[in-house]
Amino acid sequence: MAIFSRLRDIISSNINAMLDKAEDPEKLVSLMIQEMEDTLVEIRASCAGSMATRKKILRQLDECRTRATRWEDKAQLALSRGREDLAREALYEKKRYRDRAASLESELSQCESIIDHYQEDLRQLEDKLASAREKQRVLVQRHIQARTKRVAQEQIRKLDTSEAFMRFERFENRIERMEAEADLVNFGRKPTLEDEFSRLQEDEEIEKELASLKESLKTKSEAPSSPESR
Repeated sequence: MAIFSRLRDIISSNINAMLDKAEDPEKLVSLMIQEMEDTLVEIRASCAGSMATRKKILRQLDECRTRATRWEDKAQLALSRGREDLAREALYEKKRYRDRAASLESELSQCESIIDHYQEDLRQLEDKLASAREKQRVLVQRHIQARTKRVAQEQIRKLDTSEAFMRFERFENRIERMEAEADLVNFGRKPTLEDEFSRLQEDEEIEKELASLKESLKTKSEAPSSPESR
């Protein structure tokens, strides 16, 4: 059957090998899962149809067996009344229903075999689908990580090129030039009156501190030596 062949192809497929050749693993896995889900729907529908057929065969088989039993009873009744001719006709009818029942039993056996195949393939496909969904979750994460890593590596390669370093060097030179220009803004400018007084005040503080240091050194040098040092 076409569905069984298609199902076996899906079950026997090597997902990892297909992913290695795929440009978009996420899309491929999604398509495979969709294919499995569509196949599940088809197999369930076919299985339901076969189960309905089995019920119909069982009803027909039960009816044939019931009618065969009734014609056997009629044959016995005819014999008991001395009507051998009617008994013979009744037995023919019984045989006809018995033969029909045997044919239905063969159909029932084939139908049950088909249903068993459907149910087994459903179990296998459901297991495979669960596995594929788990693989999808893991592979999507791996794909995102790989894609992010590739972008990062591309940026790193761009920064490793001489052109990128030359660009940084130009930026550095431009900044140094801007700093030098800033330093030259006040170069050669005549001090203001406020600057002069600030400078005098600063010099006076320095002179006071210097005089204090000199006085401290002079005091230490004039101090008498202690007895222990003699």
